[in-house]
Amino acid sequence: MKRARHFISALLITAMSMSLLACSSKKDDKPKYDKELDSAVRDEIHQNAENSDLLKGDKLENGVIKWLSDWDINPDGTGKNVPTDLAVFQERYGGSIKYYSCTYNDRYDKLTEYISSGEGIDFFYGGNLDAFPKGAIKKMFVPADDYVDLDSPLWEDVKDINDQFIWNNKHYMVSIQAKGDNVAVVYNRKTVAEAGLEDPADLYAKGEWTWDTFQDMLERYVDNDNEKYGIDGWWFEFGLMDTIGKPPVSLENGKLVSNIGDPSMERVQNWMYDLYQKGCIAIGERFAWKEHPEYVGEGKTLFYPVGLYEFYKEKKQWTGTFGDDVFFVPMPKDPEADEYYIPTGLESYLFVNGGSNPEGVAKYLDCKRFVYLDEDTRTLSDKQFMEDYGWTQDMIDMKNSMQELAEANPVIDVSMGISKDCGDLLDSNLRLTSRGVPWNETYDAIYATVDKYLDKINADPESADID
Repeated sequence: MKRARHFISALLITAMSMSLLACSSKKDDKPKYDKELDSAVRDEIHQNAENSDLLKGDKLENGVIKWLSDWDINPDGTGKNVPTDLAVFQERYGGSIKYYSCTYNDRYDKLTEYISSGEGIDFFYGGNLDAFPKGAIKKMFVPADDYVDLDSPLWEDVKDINDQFIWNNKHYMVSIQAKGDNVAVVYNRKTVAEAGLEDPADLYAKGEWTWDTFQDMLERYVDNDNEKYGIDGWWFEFGLMDTIGKPPVSLENGKLVSNIGDPSMERVQNWMYDLYQKGCIAIGERFAWKEHPEYVGEGKTLFYPVGLYEFYKEKKQWTGTFGDDVFFVPMPKDPEADEYYIPTGLESYLFVNGGSNPEGVAKYLDCKRFVYLDEDTRTLSDKQFMEDYGWTQDMIDMKNSMQELAEANPVIDVSMGISKDCGDLLDSNLRLTSRGVPWNETYDAIYATVDKYLDKINADPESADID
């Protein structure tokens, strides 16, 4: 897994285009795409897939796999083309993806309905990190071991990260890769320059992008009375927490472990409290609890930490919000940490209980891994991505650097995958220092409750609640 990945269009799956449509089983098995690959590109993909020894087996007798999500793998309103991994699946195995649309909040309700009705939904996204282990415990998902060979050349370099997510000695989440795009610090270079501050990208290149320089920039910039705001958005608290290298909850040797009592967690929480006390955090009462990403483009907000999915869309969409001079860097390094840790996502999928075509899903996931490993196909993906979304080479290079950080030292938080009650408790309370509540008050209020949740689920997994 140490191999550095180039930025490829397979990552487009994280462009979560929220659908307002209700889920429906009446879909055309051959979707009509908004965009279509150039025929020469498709021919080259076909030849690469046919000639490689990495992909095994003949075309599928049943090539349709059913995907339930709030975003479509097929081309959608973000402006993306046919993702390269999907094109490989089409060309090599005659496959297609039948999309069942739902909203983010009703994913599990719809999944439960489809499982009960026997619709045969095949696969579900695990990268939100709220499906495991509770979805495996509740038998919403089935082990992938019968379908995916993690010891094969396609999978061997990500076997270690897949082995971190075992329940009852089985793999449920099939992870294509650790991802470094989970949270980045988005900023406007023009705003930074006009304030007389050093570009965070330059600080990062020199190895000086740390909590200290992050805070120094905020203190020098913020003037709330004159609409010069510091940090906005809902992602920054957990993004900063993960830089200590210990997520709030981890999975170790098949058991859930709380890290909220670790001294480094106290340190980061006290630091966020200090940022609040100094007026560096804008989101909250000052913004009437509403985020304002457009303030980045208007030169009013310095930092907006968010997932890079905000840039996995046509250029006019992201520049319309953040401005033409927008850029991004990783979350700042904890100066006391032994390594440079950043929030780590997973491009991960689960096999749904009662799926109609798990063999087809396995072949599609093989195709995703193929795109990462086949140099010629990866080059096509890079080119397609830049054409679709208008990224510059500097953006690609920074994303690749973040990917290397994530792969070298992944920090994966499973807080939301324990149970809904425990996940909600952690999500709300671990943000309170950035709202002016001292950490010792929060810790005293929740640490025993969190331990009880984890102890109960470790001893009695069936107690985990989905809803």
